Amino acid sequence: MADLPAAAAADAVLEVQNLKIGFRQEGRTVPAVKGVSFRIGRGETVALVGESGSGKSVTALSTVQLLGDSAVIEGSVRYEGREMVGAPESVLRDIRGNDISFIFQEPMTSLNPLHTIEKQLAESLALHQGLRGEAARRRIVDLLTRVGIRDPETRLADYPHQLSGGQRQRVMIAMALANGPDLLIADEPTTALDVTIQAQILDLLAELKAAEGLSMLFISHDLGIVRRIADRVCVMKDGEIVEQGPVEAIFADPRHDYTRKLLAAEPKGLADPVPEGAEVMVETRDLKVWFPIQRGLLRRTIGHVKAVNGATLSVRAGETLGIVGESGSGKTTLALAIMRLIASEGPILFMGQDIAGWGAGQLRRLRRDMQIVFQDPYGSLSPRMTVEQIIAEGLGVHGVEPGRNRREMVRDIMVEVGLEPSAMHRYPHEFSGGQRQRIAIARAMILRPKLVVLDEPTSALDMTVQVQIVQLLRGLQKKYGLAFLFISHDLRVVRAMSHQILVMRAGEVVEQGPAARIFEAPQHDYTQRLLTAALNPGG
Repeated sequence: MADLPAAAAADAVLEVQNLKIGFRQEGRTVPAVKGVSFRIGRGETVALVGESGSGKSVTALSTVQLLGDSAVIEGSVRYEGREMVGAPESVLRDIRGNDISFIFQEPMTSLNPLHTIEKQLAESLALHQGLRGEAARRRIVDLLTRVGIRDPETRLADYPHQLSGGQRQRVMIAMALANGPDLLIADEPTTALDVTIQAQILDLLAELKAAEGLSMLFISHDLGIVRRIADRVCVMKDGEIVEQGPVEAIFADPRHDYTRKLLAAEPKGLADPVPEGAEVMVETRDLKVWFPIQRGLLRRTIGHVKAVNGATLSVRAGETLGIVGESGSGKTTLALAIMRLIASEGPILFMGQDIAGWGAGQLRRLRRDMQIVFQDPYGSLSPRMTVEQIIAEGLGVHGVEPGRNRREMVRDIMVEVGLEPSAMHRYPHEFSGGQRQRIAIARAMILRPKLVVLDEPTSALDMTVQVQIVQLLRGLQKKYGLAFLFISHDLRVVRAMSHQILVMRAGEVVEQGPAARIFEAPQHDYTQRLLTAALNPGG
C-alpha cells in the first residue's frame, strides 16, 4: 500500500505506515504482515477484515508491541503522533490499558477463572488510576451499569464461569473502558456469541463509541457485522491490505476479487429433497432431561433444572433436522440424550428399536451407526496422534470392513472429504481450521454411520470455509443417505442444510416444522427474533 498523505494523517489517532512483521523460526524469518498502511481518525471505526491467517490480529497486537520476542517489526505505528515501534517499555506500559484497550474474542480465556469480577476490574483501576476501596467499587458498579449488566452490585462476587457468554463479554468491555481509552481494539468480539447476544454487543459498542468519543479498530471475518459497525474497511489477505475504503463503497462496488469472494461467502441453496419412502432413522416422544438440584448435608433434591422438557421429533434417512436456539437452550443436551450419552426419560427409537433402556453392551453395537462432529476440531482431535491414527481410531473399536485394510480406508475417506492422503502422517496443529474440521468429519464418516450429530460444526470457521463444509456435508448426505442432527445458532447455515427445524428456548421446544415454513412464516416471537438477528446483521 502507498504511504498516507500528510493531510490525511494529521487527525489520525492511529497511523500505520508500511508495517512489516515477521517471526523468527529456526534461523529464518517468516513474514506475517507485508507493508500495511492505514489510519484511524478521531471517533472513527475502521475494520480489518479477512480470513484466519490474513494478519489481522498480528497487525492489531503490533500497535502496542504485544507480539513477543520472536517478532521482527519494521515500519511505523504512531499513536497520537508518538512512535510505538521501538518505544521504551515504560512508554508502552503507560499507553496499554490507559490509552489503547483490547477486547478479545473469547472472554472465558481472557478473564481469570480464580478471581471475582470485582477483583479483576479493581486490579486495572489500582494499576492505572490508583483507585482503591470504596472509590474503586463505585467506579466498577458504574462501569458494569454502562455495559448493561443488570443489578451489578449482586454480580461483583461472581466468578467468570457464573456468567453467560454475553455477560462475560460485557465485563471484558467494562475492563477495556475502565481507564478511559481513546482507542478500542476489538478482536472478533462477537464471534463466540449467539446471534441475539451478538446484536446486543454490537449495539452496545456503537453506543459507547458515541458516548465516549472513542475510536475503534474492529477485527472480524464477518462482513455482515462489519457493515453494521464500521465507517471504513481494510480487507486483508496473506498479510497485505488488498482493498480499503468507506464501508458503503466497499459493499456497493468491491474492486478486488478477494473482496468479492468474501462478500459472496454465504451458504446458498437448499438441502436436496428427502427420497420418497425414506426410513425413519431416529424419533423421540416427549423426551426429558432433568438434572436434580440438591442442597444440604444429605444432598436432598429440592427441584430440577429442566434442560430438555418434552421434545418430540423424527428424522429420516437423507434428512437434516436443524436444532436452533441460544446457548443454554438445550440443543446439545437433546442430541447427547438421543445418542444415549446422558440419561433421559421417554422413548428413543433408533431404526425402529427403543434404545432408551439399553445397557452399555447393547449400545456398543450401535455406536458405529451413531457418530458426532464437534464445534472445535482442534479441541476434539488428539494433538499426539497423526491424522491417520485419528481417522482410524473408530476402526480399532468397531473393526475394519472385510477385504479392506485400515490405511486403504483412511486414504479413501480423506480423498472423499477433500484432504490429501499424503498428509496422513501429519499432526492436527499442522492444518488450518477448515482442514481440521474435515479430519473430524472423516473420523465420523469412515464408519459409514446412519445418524450423525453435527454440533456447531461451522461456527469456528471463516465464512468461505463454512461454505465448503456445508457443500461437503450435503454431498456426503446425498451419497450415503445420512440422517443429520444439525445444531447451530447460525441460521444462515441452518437454512442451507436443513429440511426440518426445531427451535429451543430454555429447554422447551417453542416451534418446529419444515424449514421453508419456519424461515418464511415463523409463528413464535422468539423464532422471529432469532431470524431477525441472524439474517439482518446489518441492522
